[in-house]
Amino acid sequence: MKEKTIHNLTWIPLFLIGLGAVGLGLGWLIHPQPWMLDQPPNEALLQTSFQNLFAADINAHLPDYLLVIYRFFGWWVLSIGLLIMTYVQVTRMGTALARNSILGVLLVILIGVAYMVFNFIPLSPFKNALYLQSAMWLTSAYYSIQLKD
Repeated sequence: MKEKTIHNLTWIPLFLIGLGAVGLGLGWLIHPQPWMLDQPPNEALLQTSFQNLFAADINAHLPDYLLVIYRFFGWWVLSIGLLIMTYVQVTRMGTALARNSILGVLLVILIGVAYMVFNFIPLSPFKNALYLQSAMWLTSAYYSIQLKD
């Protein structure tokens, strides 16, 4: 395989991970009720429906609180995505240090997210995104090893 192709298979999957994070973050930022994006796992975790939860007088302002929390989460995910994309764009993964650094950080993030998803929200529709991001990470890691400095 050509060196340029190997290099592209090193940085493009990581750039796509960042782009995916930007997309997810935007989803949580612009959706009018972002907690509904993962309604089934949230309701399973809470062991009640949102309708019942919001019906109680004490929870009258819970939707406002959830909106703030999800907006903050959306900004956080979007920011991480932008940082990944910027790092990959600026370094072009041209050195072993650049590749190993971002791959190491993303591995820790993916393991943490997988732990949270599988232990707390196993019904999450975002499991597919986790699988896809893991496949992209593995692709990048594999071709990173193949790349000659």
